[in-house]
Amino acid sequence: MLGSHLRRLRERAGVSRSDAGWTIRASESKISRLELGRVGFKERDVEDLLSLYGVTEARERERLLELAREANNRGWWHRYGDVTPDWFDAYLGLEAAAELIRTYEIQFVPGLLQTADYARAVARLTPGNARADEEIERIVALRTRRQRVLDREPPLKLWAVIEESVLMRPIGGLDVLRDQLDALREAARRPNVTLQIVPLRSPGHAATGGAFTLLRFPQHDLPDIVYLEHLTSALYLDKRDDVETYTQTLDLLAATNPAPQHTEQLLTELLDRMAG
Repeated sequence: MLGSHLRRLRERAGVSRSDAGWTIRASESKISRLELGRVGFKERDVEDLLSLYGVTEARERERLLELAREANNRGWWHRYGDVTPDWFDAYLGLEAAAELIRTYEIQFVPGLLQTADYARAVARLTPGNARADEEIERIVALRTRRQRVLDREPPLKLWAVIEESVLMRPIGGLDVLRDQLDALREAARRPNVTLQIVPLRSPGHAATGGAFTLLRFPQHDLPDIVYLEHLTSALYLDKRDDVETYTQTLDLLAATNPAPQHTEQLLTELLDRMAG
């Protein structure tokens, strides 16, 4: 986030990467890596860059310097680095910093709403060599720890649109699925959680590219970020056109499917169907 913000400030000021690098006694490639968030931030460098870019307002400078200090701190999720791929670390940091997450899911219940047993069953689906029980429990612990963002103050706002087929797939078995649906029903009653279900009878919609997540941050001058996860990597999009396309798709999904107030009833019907 800080790197993206520094890039926009530099471009707004009409400063080249080469000139910015000279200012902090570094190379053009160092500026590129800073703006991509691939290296740590020295407060002195950030101060010098802010001066070069014409950021003089004291509160704004301090806010960005505080962001630099936070960027250099290792987040709690780093202790789970042995069970998470490198490309997922960035998402965990963004998730912890976000104030709103909107997500569309076609395969699994969103991670922030998974029960421990459901998360355990998902972890066992990983292709390749079977994971050891200890590793699976570490993954479950990580997922459970992530869910604290829903209980913090102020809590993260989560808006999830889920395909009904996800809620019919017996990952972990019927008992695990039944408990998961019941947990979703409880989650739907929370004021900071909005759930919508895309019915199987839906004639189709604009989200043809698969699952994605949109993250919004309390610093309103920071861009929204779209997260797209693949089997072996992930994409993070922050260009305005990309973000607007995905935002419009989520808006359309929300507008053309059953409203959130119907979700609890839909989940109850699914549970009744399973019991029958």
